[in-house]
Amino acid sequence: MRDSVGQQNIIIIGGGIVGLGTALKLGRKFPGARVTVLEKEAQVGRHQTGNNSGVLHAGLYYKPGSVKARMAVEGVQEMIAFCRDNDIPHEICGKLVVAVDDTEIGRLKNLHERGRQNGLQGLEWWGRSQMLEREPHVGGVAALRVPQEGIVDYPKVCAAMLRHIAAQGGQVVTEARVTKLHATASGWIADTSAGEYEADFVVNCAGLHSDRVSELAGEKREVRIVPFRGEYYKLKPARQHLVRHLIYPVPDPQFPFLGVHFTRLIEGGVEAGPNAVLAFKREGYTKTDFSAVDLFDALSFGGLWKFLGQHKRMCWDELRRSFSRELFCRSLQRLVPEVQVDDLETGGAGVRAQAMSPDGTLVQDFSFVRGRRALHVLNAPSPAATASLTIGEEIASQLVGQL
Repeated sequence: MRDSVGQQNIIIIGGGIVGLGTALKLGRKFPGARVTVLEKEAQVGRHQTGNNSGVLHAGLYYKPGSVKARMAVEGVQEMIAFCRDNDIPHEICGKLVVAVDDTEIGRLKNLHERGRQNGLQGLEWWGRSQMLEREPHVGGVAALRVPQEGIVDYPKVCAAMLRHIAAQGGQVVTEARVTKLHATASGWIADTSAGEYEADFVVNCAGLHSDRVSELAGEKREVRIVPFRGEYYKLKPARQHLVRHLIYPVPDPQFPFLGVHFTRLIEGGVEAGPNAVLAFKREGYTKTDFSAVDLFDALSFGGLWKFLGQHKRMCWDELRRSFSRELFCRSLQRLVPEVQVDDLETGGAGVRAQAMSPDGTLVQDFSFVRGRRALHVLNAPSPAATASLTIGEEIASQLVGQL
C-alpha cells in the first residue's frame, strides 16, 4: 500500500538501524512526504546497531502472541531478503540451544513448543550424538536446532538502507542532536545542533535516549531506560575451531537476561558473551566510562533499586564475572567444556537500552507509545536489529490516518 500525504514533513529522531528501517518504510508508504532522520553522531548505527554480535534472530525465545515474537519471525525473513537483494554478507548457519544437564530438559521442551507456536519452521530435537556431529566440542545432553538463525553485517545493512533512503528523496542529517521539541499548531519544531527542523509528525527511535526524547515531546517518563553493558571475549584464532556456528543456553526464567553464548561472526572469529552489568553511562562501553547525569538518572529511579533487590544474586554474579576472566570462562564451559582461560582475549562491548518499569520489572516486549503527532519507540531491544524493517513497516502502518 502506498499513500500520498502531500509534502508533509516526517522527522525520525535516531539513526540506528530501527530509525533507518523506519525511514525506508515511510518513504515507500508515503512517497509524497519528506522524510528526515536526525542522528546525533557523525555516523549512523554507532551504538546498539554497531555494537552487537550480528545475529539474525528467528523468534524462538519470545512469548507467543507478543509483538516481539511476531516481528522477529516476520523480520528475519524480510532482513534475509534485503541482504540477498543488496549483496550484504550474511549466512543462515543455524544455532543450537543446549541443555547442559537433565534439569534443563523440561525448559528446552517448553522452548521447542514456544518456537512452534511462534511459527518457526524446521525445529529439530537432537540428542548427544547429533549435537556432536554439528558441534564436536559442545557440552550438554540435548539440544534444539534452530535452522533459520544466522549472522549478518549490520553496519553494511545500514549503508544499504542509507542508499535506498536517499534514492527515495529522504535525507539523513548527522551531528544533529535534538535538544528541544516545540509543539506548533500543525506539528513540531526540533532544535538540533545542526539547526532547526520542522515536522508535521515525529517518530522517536532514539534507542538509549528514547525516554528522554519522549519527555522533550511532553510525555511523562512512566518507564526509564536503564543501560546494561554486555561485555564479550573472543576466542583466540588457534581455538576458534571449538565453535562452528551459534551455541546458546536454555534461558532460566528466574533471571531477566539470557546468559553467555557463542557466536561465529560474519567477518570471521568467534565471540563469547555477553554478561550484563549496569553501565555508568548510557553509551558506556568500558568500565571507566562515566556520566554523572546518566548515573544519577539511573540511581534516582526507584525501579532500578527494586530490580536490584529482586535479583541480588544475579547482579552480584554478573559483576564478579565482569572483573574475573576465570569466572567468565567457567560460565562458557557449561556450553563448550574445552574452552580454557588462556583461549580468551578481550572483545568488544555493547549497551542494551532496556526499558524498566517503576516496579523493577524489565519491559520484555517492543513498546510503541502514541503521543500528539508523534510515535515513540520506547523499548526495542534484541531482536530489534533483525526486525528493523518489520518495525518500520509497523510504524508506517500506525501512521496511516494520522498524516
